[in-house]
Amino acid sequence: MALRTTPIADNAPNKITVKELDFFYGDFHALTDITVDIKEKAVTAFIGPSGCGKSTFLRCFNRMNDLIPSARAEGLVSLDGQDIYETGVDPVDLRRRIGMIFQQPNPFPMSIYDNVAFGPRLQGVSKKAALDEVVQTSLERANLWKEVKDILGRGGLTLSGGQQQRLCIARVLAVEPEVMLMDEPCSAIDPTSVQKIEDLMAELKDRITIIIVTHNMQQAARVSDFTAFFLQEVAGDPAILVEYDRTSNLFTSPKDRRTEDYITGRFG
Repeated sequence: MALRTTPIADNAPNKITVKELDFFYGDFHALTDITVDIKEKAVTAFIGPSGCGKSTFLRCFNRMNDLIPSARAEGLVSLDGQDIYETGVDPVDLRRRIGMIFQQPNPFPMSIYDNVAFGPRLQGVSKKAALDEVVQTSLERANLWKEVKDILGRGGLTLSGGQQQRLCIARVLAVEPEVMLMDEPCSAIDPTSVQKIEDLMAELKDRITIIIVTHNMQQAARVSDFTAFFLQEVAGDPAILVEYDRTSNLFTSPKDRRTEDYITGRFG
């Protein structure tokens, strides 16, 4: 499947806006002064060495960090112009709008069918015909339908690692998210499945905003429209956003020497 060749326009709308974000785990200052706009219906990659706050920042977008008692965010994170941390925002509804795919596939211990139908059932869909349609459509969009259409009653955990990851993507797609967060989704699966997930991102980004954390520079260059480079310069200091640009610019003519040093393998 070919990647989109038409570049995202400079005036394309922002889906997520972050201004002067600082993030803390208790007394530990993990991220400092992060300001960035995430374009709608594009793929944005977060790159940088291990431990530089990429996954922490990603989890700020759907407030997964709220599950850690000592964690707190200061600054603005907005989705379509609404501050997601303001009083009255329902984190459960936010996580429906902003789905997440983790590094390790995490199917529920239930059938393939029930994994995908889980979210729609919680939203009140009960008629079998409607559930059948959303299950098939979601599995088709996740490029998994042809492989599982005859074994929908089999447990999701019986699938291969790559199939499990695509099942998790189908489970997210079933609730029609606006944004998909992907935290190193290809690091624990086989190369064939990696290609299928990269192809899937290329297809989905015309409808969904995708943000991916990856340590694979080649993958970031292949799949993303924009790239953000994060760095913790001194151990114990908060991580910073060094540079954010179109992927083609960042990988061919980075503005910051630290970005150039990282993408050319001088450190990291």
